[in-house]
Amino acid sequence: MVKSTFRALCITLALGGALYTTGLSAAESPSETQATQVSSPQEGQVSINQASAEQLAAAMNGIGLKKAQAIVSYREQYGPFTAIDQLKEIPGIGNALVERNSGRLKL
Repeated sequence: MVKSTFRALCITLALGGALYTTGLSAAESPSETQATQVSSPQEGQVSINQASAEQLAAAMNGIGLKKAQAIVSYREQYGPFTAIDQLKEIPGIGNALVERNSGRLKL
């Protein structure tokens, strides 16, 4: 009885160790991908002077289609943006939203 319990414990530990190392290998992959994405920040950027409302809504965190349409309307009414911080002039877009998306935007 003790021998079979010990054998079951050893098998469980061996399988658990194998699963743990497999999990570590899988966990390392996204960080490698993330490092690649960080090294080329301009790839994921969208131009606030050229993008459509749909493109802005898809690219920006916390911006839905309604706010994206407000950005496009502001751009059409006042001309192209000269600074990303000008987004703060649009109702419903504040400092936090602009800061959160600053890496995703370009002029």
